[in-house]
Amino acid sequence: MSRRDNDLVLEMTREEFEELVAEALDRIPPELTRLMDNVAVFVEDEPPAQDPELLGLYEGTPLTDRGEWYAGVLPDRITIYRNPTLRMCEDRESVVAETEVTVVHEIAHHFGIDDERLHDLGYG
Repeated sequence: MSRRDNDLVLEMTREEFEELVAEALDRIPPELTRLMDNVAVFVEDEPPAQDPELLGLYEGTPLTDRGEWYAGVLPDRITIYRNPTLRMCEDRESVVAETEVTVVHEIAHHFGIDDERLHDLGYG
């Protein structure tokens, strides 16, 4: 998605943005959150330099790929990036919506759902 025409960036404190991420996590149905295993969610201001428009990133081993060998490993990591979201959104309501889509998108990767399927479901 593109940056707004006027190049003004919507302002929102990190604490406010972290609260939006927490609220998005709270809206995930409990029957799904109970299935999430060994995953932590973080908020960072900026994504890696090689992908400056990245809104979220899942790093880890999806539940569908785990086998008997999966024990004693560090938690999977979901990172939601604040500044790219603020740069692309027009207002607070669009930040709320985009944050929710990004959180669901990254959690879906934890469950083994790929980008193509997520795009088909409207979470691209």
